[in-house]
Formats: sequence, structure tokens, C-alpha cells
Amino acid sequence: MIRHTIALIMIACMLLSACGTKVETTPESTKPNDDSVTSTKEQQNEPTSTGTSEKQTTDSPSSTDSDSNTDQASPSNDETSLTEKEGTDNAPDSQVAEVNIEKTYHMNANYYIKPNDKTSESKVVLLTFDDGPKEEKMINGLIDTLDKHNAKAIFFVNGYRVKSHPELLEIIHKRGQVIGNHAWDHEDLKKMSTTAAAKQVTDVQKIVKDTIGVEPQFFRPPFGSGNDALKATVKKNGMLYMTWSNGSLDWDKSTKNKPEKVIQNVLDQLNPGSNILMHELPWTVEALDELLTKIEQKGYTFVDPRSIELEAR
Repeated sequence: MIRHTIALIMIACMLLSACGTKVETTPESTKPNDDSVTSTKEQQNEPTSTGTSEKQTTDSPSSTDSDSNTDQASPSNDETSLTEKEGTDNAPDSQVAEVNIEKTYHMNANYYIKPNDKTSESKVVLLTFDDGPKEEKMINGLIDTLDKHNAKAIFFVNGYRVKSHPELLEIIHKRGQVIGNHAWDHEDLKKMSTTAAAKQVTDVQKIVKDTIGVEPQFFRPPFGSGNDALKATVKKNGMLYMTWSNGSLDWDKSTKNKPEKVIQNVLDQLNPGSNILMHELPWTVEALDELLTKIEQKGYTFVDPRSIELEAR
């Protein structure tokens, strides 16, 4: 009887022990789902002081919780701000860093390029191309040849063309060439009012800066036609006003599709300091390599436009 009673007591103890374990383990096995929902709501609406495991559930890309997957699909405000900031920070990387080059040359009243002193080479020419940017193939063709001869040139651009194809302006700039202002429209500025002509100048300054981050420092009026009021506007905008001293006539009917004539026209007028006018045209692209080679064979080098002072004298 005593043994039977002891056995019953032991069984009762075992049952009570089992019930106690079940009561303790049930909250731990059910609470995480509720805490997960609460934690997510708290993080969406207010700052929390949760532990590392809660932050990992929300932020970790490897989390498999449904709430975490929702967070990954819709970045938080902090993540969105970071993405926007990175995009902004990367923007200047697309710009070419401006190089400060010593001003060792100047332009005279006849638009020839002259050394400031005897230490600089006098037998130089300035290369320029007007009326662009037009086509990527021609631009790259010209710059490929310039690179081959280690030469820099001024690309005088029209504003309306930049507006249509800003990516072409970026190519010229990113490939290390110099941008010049050739007015918004290719029209005779001398026939315009002072206000209208000034707008032709300043509108190009703005669109070029908006596109590549820097303003042109050189100005050439369409047809080489200008007056004192226009020159004053150009100076006010920090640019050097120029026309040219050596015309390739590549725009003339007599040279169309005749690269050899472009070459000969330039060589016939070649002098120390020649300011050579050319255009973004297929036959000029074809002529350029031979032209630059022959210029070099005559003992000339190509002046870097950035080494030219921004006031004529």
C-alpha cells in the first residue's frame, strides 16, 4: 500500500513538472511573431532602442522574414537619401577637371597668336572648328586626329546645336578639347540690337555651363561679324573675342568633298601664329591628318588654347 502511494506521488510530481515546462516554453515559441510585427511598426513610425538582432532583421539583405522583404522592396527614407546623395556626388565625376596652364601667349589685333616672350616658341598655329556640334562620328574623327598629333583645338559651338545634342558637347569636353562660344544662332550679330546680340552670347554661356560645368573663354561671331558693343559683351563675360587669320575655305563650294583643297588653302596662308578657321565637315575630317602632318613638317607646333591670355594686345 505504501509502495502504491509513493508511486502515485511520484507520478503526480512528474505530471506537475511536465505542466510547468510547457507553461514556460509556450511564450518563447509564440512571442517572436508578435514582436516581429511590433518591432517593424516601431521602426517605421519612431526611433527604437532595439538590440542587434532586431536591426539585423530589418536591415540585413539576407533576411527571409516577410516584413524584411517588404523593407528591401521599398528602401527606407535613409536609404533613399543615401542613393540620391551618391547620385549627386557622382555627377561631378563626369566632368573633366580643369587644368591651370600658364598663359604664355596672347592674340594681337590681327588675330595672330604671339608668344609673350622669347622663351616661348613663335612658330605656332591655333586650330579651331566652327558651327558644331553636329555628328558624333565627325567629332570623334577630328579629335582622334588631334590626339594623334598631340594637339588641342577650340570647338566653337552654336547654342541651338548644343540644345539638340548636349551629349556631343560632352564628348568634346571629356576628350580634353576646348569649347568656344559661337552665338546661339548662326546669324549676323552686327545686324541685331545690342540686347538681342548680348542674349545670343549669354545664352550659350549658360547652356554650356549647365552641360559641362564650365563656361567658354573664347568667342567667335558668326561670319566674323561684330561691333564694339558685342566686343564689350564678350569681355564682360570673361571671353577673348576673335575672328581668324587663316581661312581654310572648307565651307566654300570650291572645296566641298575636296580635302586636298582644304589642305592647300591653309598651307598657302601659313604664317607664325596663324589662327586657322575650319569646320565640322566630312572633307575637313578627311583632310586633317595630312594637314597637321604637313604643318609639323614645316616646323610648326600647335598652341594649346588654354595658354592664350584672354585679352588681346
